[in-house]
Amino acid sequence: MVTRQSRPDAIIIGAPKAGTSALHAALARHPGVFASPVKEPKYYLCADAPPPAYRGPGDAHSQQEWVWRRRDYEALFAPAPADSLRLESTPFYLYSPGARRRLAEELPDARFVVVVRDPIDRAYSNWMHLWVDGLEPEPDFVSAWRAEERRIDAGWAPFWHYRRMGRYGEQLADLLGRVDRERVLVLRYWQLVAKPAETLDRVSTFLGIAPGQVGVVPPDNSRPFVPPGPRSRLLAPIVRAGARAGAYAPPQVWRRASRPLVAALQRGGTEQRPRLSTEQRTALLQDCLDDIARLEEVLGESFQDWRSPEGRGSFKDRAVRPG
Repeated sequence: MVTRQSRPDAIIIGAPKAGTSALHAALARHPGVFASPVKEPKYYLCADAPPPAYRGPGDAHSQQEWVWRRRDYEALFAPAPADSLRLESTPFYLYSPGARRRLAEELPDARFVVVVRDPIDRAYSNWMHLWVDGLEPEPDFVSAWRAEERRIDAGWAPFWHYRRMGRYGEQLADLLGRVDRERVLVLRYWQLVAKPAETLDRVSTFLGIAPGQVGVVPPDNSRPFVPPGPRSRLLAPIVRAGARAGAYAPPQVWRRASRPLVAALQRGGTEQRPRLSTEQRTALLQDCLDDIARLEEVLGESFQDWRSPEGRGSFKDRAVRPG
């Protein structure tokens, strides 16, 4: 009897804020899937060494949760039934050159799922996530986008790389130079939202598990929007200071301690988040056009809709309006 190596059979590798958490949650309900108990272990970002000492707000705290030791990573899959498909999801793998190399070298039979989203909408959702949690110090999204190179030079973690994270063309070109095309499934965010059952069946068939077992994609776990103002000016710096202090305590301790503070920050926020204006999108679109063209070349399909000055908005917006 041959014992399986304790490692994943499939990974959702990208992109952050493109529906990967919802896809992971949906697939975890499939009776043939064993989902990693740590959803984003980030193991292939680390090269069997501690994660880099990133310096953005909250980075030192969050990187304590990275699973970087091989034995700890393999232990995640040890309880998997022998006939299950073992799944993990770390949406930063697509972005990282080192992770793409390791995935190709160490997982020669695994399958990879990529979800791409309009790069400006994705970045805006990324910025919004950090802003409403009190970690993003820049209240203007366009200014935060343009601060990226300075932040990277200062050692901020990949989740702060709003523009670069959405350069799927160059990322997929590199990945597909290392991994056979039939082992990579590329989806669009709107497909998860507007056609969940059809898309989940497509993913299931790709992964070699029975279709028709899961048909619902959970909505995004959105937080209330906190407009810039006295509340954010008062509480957000305290959140960031607490996150710095939390780097010296176990992650669960900081999460418990920070919960009331973040709740106070978000209290009175609105469920309806402001949409990007035409002017904002137009200001940033020139930074994306070359990579959109690269993506079209790599995948052989059109992404013309991403060149529009009109965004497609949130999960709720897209549920009735594909794109």
